[in-house]
This record gives sequence, structure tokens and C-alpha cells, in this order.
Amino acid sequence: MKRALLVAAFAACLFLIPRTASAQKRIVINSEPANAEVFINGQPTNQRTPMFIKSPSGKSFTVSFRKQGYEEGKLLVVKQKQFDGKKAFPAELSYRLTPNAYTQDPTIPERAAHEAVSRNNPGATALEQTIIRWAIDSDPQGARVFYRVISSIPAVVKNTNETYLMTTPYEETRSFNILGLTYENSRDVQIEIKVSKNGYETQVKRFNVRQAIDQQEISSFFILVPKEE
Repeated sequence: MKRALLVAAFAACLFLIPRTASAQKRIVINSEPANAEVFINGQPTNQRTPMFIKSPSGKSFTVSFRKQGYEEGKLLVVKQKQFDGKKAFPAELSYRLTPNAYTQDPTIPERAAHEAVSRNNPGATALEQTIIRWAIDSDPQGARVFYRVISSIPAVVKNTNETYLMTTPYEETRSFNILGLTYENSRDVQIEIKVSKNGYETQVKRFNVRQAIDQQEISSFFILVPKEE
């Protein structure tokens, strides 16, 4: 009963990929967004997500996540029964951080919050001058990275087709030159990142544009899962 309640409590933020206990030698720790400080049982690891740790001893341990602009997150991780009947910790832990209550954006001046990206005056808006760090990686590397715009206000900001970026590891700085986008309506727009590699399942993640602007980054780490033969 206690185990069922624990799983339900963390269902909104904890995603587990089961592996056999015999194959598990390390645990992948990830967060959305990435680059969060990680503490194990309250002790600093001096590492940031994505990262690996050796499987701890004992029946349980806690993982804490800290990142500027977000509330501190904490997970209680317990051993779970595997397919072979043995108990082991999950092979991967992923935590979705909750942004702090919005006060003001450090990059968009108040007077420019309603300026829309337009073909008539390219490069003139604050959004187009705001540099965002894009960092996408995968294990294994060499996966192709695509992105597209997903909009809940298509009459203002249109959805787009997929655009190929490059293979992982991918990192560069880009600005938002999405037509019709303003800082005020950016909360209604998402960037969808897709990674694909031959022999592995395709994976997709979405990032809120308003959140990406406030944090000045879009970053994630994908653990690719082999396709079943």
C-alpha cells in the first residue's frame, strides 16, 4: 500500500525506465530544464543534470534539484521489484522543475512586451534580439535533431513544419524569429524537439517559449531506447 501511494505522489514528475537489476550499475539523473544542481541525501554532488551516479546502497535515498528561477524539487527513490523478481532502483530518474512565481522578465523591456515579430521590420523586436541557448544531447550520440513550432493561437502564430538542425550533441545560440510572436503571447507557443536515430525509438519533448525566454535556454538530454526486433 505504501509503495502504491509513493508512486501516485510522484507520478506528475517522475518517469521511470525499468531495467533488470543485474544490468544496473549506474543511475541516470535528468531534469527539465537541464543544468540543475543535484544533491543526494542532502549532500552536494557538485554535478548538474544530466549526470550519472553509482547505484547507492540501502533501500531508499533522496534526490534534490536546485536551479535559479525554479522551486527546489525533491524525490524519494525506493527500490522496486524488477521482472526477474529482484529489487533495484530505477535506471533513470527525471524531474520536471516548477518555475518560481513570475515577477518580471530580465530580458524583455516592459514597453517591448507586445512587439510582434514581423517581416516588415525584421530583427527589430526585443524577442529577435534575445539570445537563447539551445543544447540537445543524447545517449547514444549521433541522433538527428528536428524542431517545429506548436501554437495554441494559430491565427496569430502559425504552426510550422519540422526543421532539421544537426545531430547530437547539438549546441548553439538562437533567437526567436517566429512570425507573430510577442513576449505576451509566447506562453501559448511551444517548441517541439524530436530526436531520431536508426535502431532506436524516436523521442519528442516540448518546451514552452515563455519559459525558454525567461530562462534563456532550451536544453534536454535524451536516453534513447533500442527498438524491439
